[in-house]
Amino acid sequence: MVRDEQPVVIERSTDNEFVDALVQSAFGVIGVVGETAAKHGLSLTLFRVCAILRDRALTMSELADYLGLDRSTITGLVDRAAERGLLRRLENERDKRSSRATLTEMGHTTARICAEEVASNLAPLVVRLGPTERERLTGLLGKLVTIPPQMS
Repeated sequence: MVRDEQPVVIERSTDNEFVDALVQSAFGVIGVVGETAAKHGLSLTLFRVCAILRDRALTMSELADYLGLDRSTITGLVDRAAERGLLRRLENERDKRSSRATLTEMGHTTARICAEEVASNLAPLVVRLGPTERERLTGLLGKLVTIPPQMS
């Protein structure tokens, strides 16, 4: 009888502590974001769309790439958000076959208010870090964030 061999897992407590801290911080942040989105009647995806479009207009393909979703999903999401008055479609000057999504005035206001609420609700956590620590953490977290090639 041949014994099933189990892969050897080498546990390194510092790696486990790091992963745990990262996951716990993600849970805390997403909790604040989720509460803020719900308070304003936004899904997490629509919340992200509003945050992404605060300072740019994107084609449906660019937005789909940014969010890691299918273009058809984004088209429906943009259509529903447009019906609510948060987004509008603009003609794409570079490619007449596609359109770009941008925030309306109401969308900009909603995005600004949500960003302010998230910052305010995260302040009790962030205040524990000094300015140099926040700057360093911003740089480190930036290394973890993946931005699609056309967005960089």
